[in-house]
Amino acid sequence: MKRRAWLTLGAVVLGGGGIATYAAASPSNDAAGDVQPKRPVKVYDLTLKGTAAGKRELPRTETKEFSLLGVSWTGVTKPLEGKAQVRTRSSDTGEWTAWQDLETNIDPPEDPEERSGARGASEPLWVGPSDGVQAQVVHEDGTTSAGLPKGLEVNLVDPGIATAAEQKNAGDDTDPAAFAADETPTPTPTDSTSPTDSTSPTDSTSPTATVSASASESASASASASVTASPTPTPTPTATIPTAPPSTVPEPSMVSRAGWGADESLSPDPSEYNADVKAVFVHHTDGSNDYSCADSAAIVRGIYAYHTQTNGWNDIGYNFLVDKCGTIFEGRKGGVALPVLGAHTYGWNRESTGIAILGNYTDAGASNAALTSVARIAAWKLGQYGVDPNSTVQLKAGATQKNLAGTSFTGGSLYTFNRISGHRDGYATECPGNSLYAQLPTIRAWASGPVQGLKLTSLTGAALSGSTYWTKGAITAKWSATTPGSLISKFELLVDGKVVATTSGTATSAGTTLAAGSHKVAVRAVHQSGKTATTTALTVATDTTAPTFSTTPKITLRTGTVNTTAVPVTLGWKAADSQALKQVSLLSPTTATFGPITTSSSRTAKPGTASIWSMKAYDFAGNTRTSSPSYTPMILQETSATKSGSWTTRSSTSYLGGKSYSSGSKGASLTWTFTGRSAAWVVSRASTSGQAYVYVDGTKVATVDLKSSTTAYRQAIWTKSWSSSAKHTVKIVVVGTSGRPTITTDGLVYIK
Repeated sequence: MKRRAWLTLGAVVLGGGGIATYAAASPSNDAAGDVQPKRPVKVYDLTLKGTAAGKRELPRTETKEFSLLGVSWTGVTKPLEGKAQVRTRSSDTGEWTAWQDLETNIDPPEDPEERSGARGASEPLWVGPSDGVQAQVVHEDGTTSAGLPKGLEVNLVDPGIATAAEQKNAGDDTDPAAFAADETPTPTPTDSTSPTDSTSPTDSTSPTATVSASASESASASASASVTASPTPTPTPTATIPTAPPSTVPEPSMVSRAGWGADESLSPDPSEYNADVKAVFVHHTDGSNDYSCADSAAIVRGIYAYHTQTNGWNDIGYNFLVDKCGTIFEGRKGGVALPVLGAHTYGWNRESTGIAILGNYTDAGASNAALTSVARIAAWKLGQYGVDPNSTVQLKAGATQKNLAGTSFTGGSLYTFNRISGHRDGYATECPGNSLYAQLPTIRAWASGPVQGLKLTSLTGAALSGSTYWTKGAITAKWSATTPGSLISKFELLVDGKVVATTSGTATSAGTTLAAGSHKVAVRAVHQSGKTATTTALTVATDTTAPTFSTTPKITLRTGTVNTTAVPVTLGWKAADSQALKQVSLLSPTTATFGPITTSSSRTAKPGTASIWSMKAYDFAGNTRTSSPSYTPMILQETSATKSGSWTTRSSTSYLGGKSYSSGSKGASLTWTFTGRSAAWVVSRASTSGQAYVYVDGTKVATVDLKSSTTAYRQAIWTKSWSSSAKHTVKIVVVGTSGRPTITTDGLVYIK
């Protein structure tokens, strides 16, 4: 069920003349279905008057719900002594907010005629749909303020419903039963009509509440309900309307006044124009940062109504507004391409344009999306007059005053400003907040160019060796930049200084195929201003020649423990590349990866089974070479040897095959004959083991001592390898070592 709500206002009396106002909403059924009718913007001015006792109070008064509020008083040049604070109650949750300060140090109008009809006012505060409010003015020490100005009001703004999106999303799921049964709807107020209130006292000193609607229902309903990318058309040049000069950079898209639902009847006066735009002043609107971007049009509409209906200005003060999602809204009427006179920075409006980001940026910085949009507007407006956003300018002061830093300005004198400055640079205000003010250098850099933070992050299809990237030809360069893509015209991929590929400003990569040889590869970013930034060039060389195995992978027997499932071997190889070898990988019978200078690895091999030892060499360009020889380790038991002399058979599960030969007879021998490329003698070792001579192909090649402090079985104690496979004989002879003549042999292993 769709419903309409109105407010019931009451007063809380504070000692010492302080003011607190309270409001609560009551509902009424309004419409059914998924789409709400349009509803005009309305401003409710709640006038607070003093009683005979010097107290301030407000009787119960009924009005509609609101989403934005502020306080105002008579006399635009009179400061509000003390701090204005408000707290509101959410119409969705019923929860009260904490007290929030209102910014009351607001720039007065520069035009004396406009100033005469304007009111002093705080900045408007967006609070979202609310049904209750309290307000107070306190001294810095926290006590309520007695020296309050005349005509003090709490101004509540209902932004209404104006766009198609708002019509679809409007509605309230609050249960009507939650409201008191004795609260009845108040008739819709019209201009100069005050709502009736049966509870209002008749004492002539009681405060009153005046309610003014910003426009009739029919007038507001005629406003466009769609958000458009095209701003209001630029007026035709006349004697009082200047020509819109072209800009050096593209115009950003923005939501027109019709798109955000501006009621043009609130701003009947014609626009005024400056001669040009020399500078941009950045503002924040104050208020909450947790608004939904779906509410941005309503926030802008509320600020517009507040500026015209509460401040008494002839239009919204800002030339442009930006929400935290980066959406740009056309502000003051007159044509976005023209130097429209705004009301945003007292004393400096005649030579500048004003951009406000919705929200408060005292403690938290603005989003990158918002900063990007501010930079785009600033670059476009300043680009119309051919000036660099990151330069400085002499501005003529339109008033005698001081800024927040205490710098004194004398009306009519020239002073130096950054082309993109903060509100506080020209006026004594905290605006645009400490955090956003600290982000102004980023906005200037983004708006001006060149592209910031440009760097090549990777080269796909190439690998680095030393200071050179190697490729077979096809590469993809990837880059990053801190300047947003919407401010970048294009990226160019350069090879040896020449453009080989061009991408959009939002792209992050580009590819090309390099010819043979060595090249310099870089990326150039072209800012929308035309300024360029180029990465440091990388050296990239093409290489299409595959590596080679100068030594084919082979296995040779090594010392270690032998069993029937694994024998110790050394895998050896030698790979090379004409340019830069990257690595060598073992693919089978197991896997491993080795560096470019490694040429061997200790492995094990299964005896009695042919195994393919496949290895692959890679260079940095991605070329490869594979070599896959096959080898078979074989075990020759001691029983297969030719015996000479006396040998004793021993049995144990510790021996290969469960048996071994042992002899202590000097000169006893065993001889094996085989065809292979590597051989290893396998023995048992102990502290009493003796020595043996080893003969290969009839030649004595070694004397081997089997003695060991610990007992060990199946030990490959001696090895011999050849460059190729051939028929060989290995003979072992017992030395007959004094005191420990006995040796025990377990057989011979060879590589077939």
